[in-house]
Amino acid sequence: MSGGRSHWVHSFRHAIQGIAEALRSERHMRFHMAAAALVVALALALKVPLTQWPWLFAAIAAVWTSELINTAIERTVDLASPQTHPLAKTAKDAAAGAVLVASLFAAAIGCIVLGPPLWKLCFG
Repeated sequence: MSGGRSHWVHSFRHAIQGIAEALRSERHMRFHMAAAALVVALALALKVPLTQWPWLFAAIAAVWTSELINTAIERTVDLASPQTHPLAKTAKDAAAGAVLVASLFAAAIGCIVLGPPLWKLCFG
């Protein structure tokens, strides 16, 4: 039993290291982290109903997940194809496109969830 738990802890540690490395090395990941913190702080300040929080968390998770996958793809492509290659560019562009799609989804969710309470606060 303890071997299974040790493996789980090891895997968890590697995952945390991957997130930490992405935060250290990727400017966009740091931007997304700051944006998520701002969204959570704003939602708390606006007293967003608990029923709306899963939407915010799903949007944040989608962006972080796509950014982490984008980073993994970029690093793997750079390792496999250090020289410029059309397929390498296509892979990197598609991964970046996934981040864009997730970010647009998150922006839409932000407008839907935070827009009405912000409107009410600003314009009564």
